[in-house]
Amino acid sequence: MEFLVILFFFGLSGGVVAKIRGNSFLLWFLIAFCLPLLGTIAAMLHRSERGEPRRRCEECGNVVALHDQVCMRCGRDLELPESLETVQTRW
Repeated sequence: MEFLVILFFFGLSGGVVAKIRGNSFLLWFLIAFCLPLLGTIAAMLHRSERGEPRRRCEECGNVVALHDQVCMRCGRDLELPESLETVQTRW
């Protein structure tokens, strides 16, 4: 029983670290729960999604990552912008 409590807190720590860095809480909770110390360390070292540049789709206005080639909302093929003017959004 104590082992499950320890696993839960490792999962919680991995999930919270991931959420702060802009990643999925549930995914990193499960990873850190199954691989206690390794999962929490991996959540700390995984790249942050918050600093990734974003842009708007010209057709529907959906905000997508700069490297996305197709808009997930309308399916439009997106060109790589010539200028690095990006849209900043808050989560």
